[in-house]
Amino acid sequence: MLAGALLGASGVLLGAFGAHGLEGHLPANLLRAYQKAVDYQFTHALLLLFIGLRASQRPDPWLNRAGVFSLAGVLLFSGSLYLLALSGLRGIGWITPLGGISLVIGWLCLLKGLTSGHGARGLTS
Repeated sequence: MLAGALLGASGVLLGAFGAHGLEGHLPANLLRAYQKAVDYQFTHALLLLFIGLRASQRPDPWLNRAGVFSLAGVLLFSGSLYLLALSGLRGIGWITPLGGISLVIGWLCLLKGLTSGHGARGLTS
């Protein structure tokens, strides 16, 4: 939950910086990449908060895995897009799909955690 809160707070700051500090200073394609990074960071900040809340109610190793993969995915996916937008380094583009794959694995681990063991009992509650 701490990671989700930190990603949420930094997402606000990065989003504001993008909207007010980068507008007119970056080409449209790089500004879109930056905004995509902010969007994914916010979405997965909320996911991490949900995972943390759920894991605190019904601990499950799959929920822990979901949190780890989701955090790694945000760092790789959004982080590489931020670097691309701010530095123009195209050589780091191979990192972005690794982050995307990590995000998908995080969602699948969440699914497993919600449908197995302790997690499944709370689906209807």
